[in-house]
Amino acid sequence: MISEYLSIHNSPVLSGTLSVVGAKNAVLVIMASLVLTRGTSILHNVPASNDVIQMIALLKSLGARIEFDRHHHKLTIDTAEIKKFQVSPDIMKKMRASVLVMGPLLAQFGKAEIALPGGCLIGQRPVDYHLKAFARMGAEIIENGSYVSAVASQLESTRIVLEYPSVGATENIMMAATSTGGVTTIINAALEPEVLDLIEVLKKMGAHIQIKPPATIEIAGGYELKPIEHTVLSDRLEAGALLLASAISGGSISIPNAPAYAMDLFLYKLEEMGHRIDVGHQGVGITLHAAQQPRAVSFKTGPYPGFPTDLQAPMMVAQCVAEGESVIEETVFENRLLHVRELQKMGAQIEVNHNKAIIKGVDELYGAGVIATDIRASCALVLAGLVAQGTTNMTGLHHWRRGYEALEIKLQKIGARIAVHEGEVKSTVNAKQPPTRTEV
Repeated sequence: MISEYLSIHNSPVLSGTLSVVGAKNAVLVIMASLVLTRGTSILHNVPASNDVIQMIALLKSLGARIEFDRHHHKLTIDTAEIKKFQVSPDIMKKMRASVLVMGPLLAQFGKAEIALPGGCLIGQRPVDYHLKAFARMGAEIIENGSYVSAVASQLESTRIVLEYPSVGATENIMMAATSTGGVTTIINAALEPEVLDLIEVLKKMGAHIQIKPPATIEIAGGYELKPIEHTVLSDRLEAGALLLASAISGGSISIPNAPAYAMDLFLYKLEEMGHRIDVGHQGVGITLHAAQQPRAVSFKTGPYPGFPTDLQAPMMVAQCVAEGESVIEETVFENRLLHVRELQKMGAQIEVNHNKAIIKGVDELYGAGVIATDIRASCALVLAGLVAQGTTNMTGLHHWRRGYEALEIKLQKIGARIAVHEGEVKSTVNAKQPPTRTEV
């Protein structure tokens, strides 16, 4: 196996116009939901990220026939021959989102057998929420080491209260509930834009779903679901990464298809830093003009419409080079501050106290050899490398590719000095190195 790494050099002002592809967090569950149908569905705006490729492999292992036109981001999935309800451990352990096939398989076959999913190191993300919900719906849950199976001759409609508005659990329950004969109600449901995109897909299939306040979803099951054609929601997380890349470089960027309507708090925080934000018609499209002396801002992550945990790490980089002090509190994943150590290598002044990071802005960051521990950490380290003096070499490239479709190419188009290299990482020797920092 050939090792790869990203080499990021101090770059000029990043400016230009770019578009974003479909949201990885939306397309993966939409792909899983197609197990509920029999026939050929077509998805547009599908990113060619590694997680999408893994989900293609998963569906093929179940019997689906799939064609992926990467150039046109068009995915054609024929589910007519899906007959299996078991997912191989090799596939499950490569991607956490693979657990999302459990609900559709249980609805379609009355059985689902999976290994516990893998993915990033950001936290436990227990599947307990999923399993408890399936049990409430009448499924027998059998755990055997790292394997879990659910069996139900007929799922029952019921009222499910989630302890936490888990996106994955909400999605899995909705998909499973389409096979019940009555109304299943989810209390304290997640209402992320990606969840709403799934609801739109399920409605296109023929499902009857209503959203009611506060944070309640009702699914009337028992209807035949048919194949669909759908354009996936544009990726707010990729849009956020591109906006931050331009912002920290002092540039200007326009993203005509960015879903600003789903990014309110993030955009508000950018404006609070001093950046100018212009939003397009009906909340689609964003143009950013960077402040020359951005101010540090504090924020706390939370379920939508709170500040997205997936933009916490990239946004932290912007605070590292802003004027003043900020406090970032991570409330979603207990291990989502692992990038702090790598940023400290680059000269960032960050102290960690449990789930809080206190950041003091510095005049400069410095290139270093760094390791990406998850998808969003990889994005943060790339952004830091773009403004750091010298060269930053980042390993853990598989995380970058899991979450983004050749994002380095888009960054190159607006002036970034970034490239993928094969082989062993070259030592990073820069003219000035940051002092050694002690973690708290």
